[in-house]
Amino acid sequence: MSSKSSEVVGEPVVSPCRRQCCLDEQDVCLGCGRTLQDILDWSKADRLRQRAIFAAAEMRLQQRSSNP
Repeated sequence: MSSKSSEVVGEPVVSPCRRQCCLDEQDVCLGCGRTLQDILDWSKADRLRQRAIFAAAEMRLQQRSSNP
């Protein structure tokens, strides 16, 4: 099995939720950086999609902190 396919079935992806839920005007959570749609999709997303959601959320948080 390749490393990419083992990543998909490997370790579970921990939710980025920080229990600081509050959506901004664009429906992005101020706590974790996920969009409302990302939050709704999380539980039914496969691990590859969860990793993509997590990465995009982290990027949004970094952008927010560098542009206060």
